[in-house]
Amino acid sequence: MLPSDFKPSEVFRRLFINGTADEVAEQTRRLGEGRSIMDLMGDEARRLQRQVGKRDGERLDEYFTTVREVEQRLHKSQEWAKKPKPNVNAKVPVDIPGTSDFAGQTRLMFDLMQLALENDSTRVITFRIQGQQSVPLVAGVNQGWHNLSHHGKDPEKLDQLRKIELEQMRLFAGFVAKLKATKEGGGTLLDHTSVLYGSNMGNASSHETTNLPVIVAGGGFKHGQYLAYDIENNAPLPNLFVALARKQGLDVQKFASSKATTLPGFDGV
Repeated sequence: MLPSDFKPSEVFRRLFINGTADEVAEQTRRLGEGRSIMDLMGDEARRLQRQVGKRDGERLDEYFTTVREVEQRLHKSQEWAKKPKPNVNAKVPVDIPGTSDFAGQTRLMFDLMQLALENDSTRVITFRIQGQQSVPLVAGVNQGWHNLSHHGKDPEKLDQLRKIELEQMRLFAGFVAKLKATKEGGGTLLDHTSVLYGSNMGNASSHETTNLPVIVAGGGFKHGQYLAYDIENNAPLPNLFVALARKQGLDVQKFASSKATTLPGFDGV
């Protein structure tokens, strides 16, 4: 996985606070060093390519492609370091220590996500709400979140897990409501934003990765419906990823194990 930014204050500073001239110069210098390293690696690989056979040459060609992609990302990072940050009418958020107050921490990150999308500071966001070993600050819960996820169908554990997940849904509903309340381009920010919310577990107790619970909001899709598919022969989740990409105007026909460009009953309006 890519390294994550888990402190709201750091995310806010990276998105909305301009560094000093010296800080920008230092960041640009470090990025420049990264690019020169990529150039050096490319030269070494090209010399090696002249000495290998066809199969190894194909592997090296894949490597060249990866190097070029890294160089492009570094170039974009250099541009970002010099780009003036948008002025926002918001203060640097105060980080919440520990892992128990997941609701407060999640709410801070949702607020930052809405602010970043509203100001066009980014157009793609990935956010993970991770169940911790600690006991979450949710009324009626006195056991660790991770322990509750391995409930073994114990009624008491299921009841406490339900309380946590209801709190998650309230937080998500609040985020969607903020997007809907933000006016943009003759509509709302929610109209122009596809939001995918779900889990990598269909049943966390047994670590099953099939029949995943997924919510899609916004993005101009048909909503207000619950779609249940064949439990024994479910559609691949990447079908949904392809549908989301195509709705954003990308000419994507396939992703990972996808078998179609949409899911039955899931069509744009």
